[in-house]
Amino acid sequence: MGYIGKTPTPQPLTATDIPDLPATKITSGTFPALNGSNLTNLDAADLTGTLPAISGANLTGVSAGKVLQVVSAEDSSERSTSSSSFTDIVSASITPASTSNKVLVIVGVAGIRRDSGNGYITAKVVDGSGFSKSVGHAMLYNGSSGALRIGSANGSFLHTTNTTSQKTYTVQFNSATNAATVIVGDNGSSVSSLTLMEIEG
Repeated sequence: MGYIGKTPTPQPLTATDIPDLPATKITSGTFPALNGSNLTNLDAADLTGTLPAISGANLTGVSAGKVLQVVSAEDSSERSTSSSSFTDIVSASITPASTSNKVLVIVGVAGIRRDSGNGYITAKVVDGSGFSKSVGHAMLYNGSSGALRIGSANGSFLHTTNTTSQKTYTVQFNSATNAATVIVGDNGSSVSSLTLMEIEG
């Protein structure tokens, strides 16, 4: 198109020059990268595909105290001792994700009995680094009838590990009287358990 006089200076179009442009009119070309601040009122129905992995460091407003992982182990083997030295029952390992996290240790020692005399056991948890925690006791009296006595020892505690290295916890028992023979597992028909829960610090 020709002009009489001076040719007008070209002016780029802006978004205000194209009001209410329907999506059907956009058939080719590449859009510039959009910043998240440009997206408003985006609902879940508009999101498809796979989202990238999100680091816990990017999550805000999440309070501590969440259970991050659970590890458990069981054992039904019968074990006996008449010594005050401790004997292993069951072990489980866990690797904390942060030094500020804690491990909730839950112990159940089942099928405790004595075959003669009065029996008294102590159950404890060790982690191989010098840490030791008593978690329960069981007193087994002979009684006037001489009948067998069956008991259990249960306990739990929260352990501050201050590490991200793997920790192995082991439940142990002994004959606290250092004389009477005491047994756990009662003929293999009772299950002792150890559960470890990592709690966010």
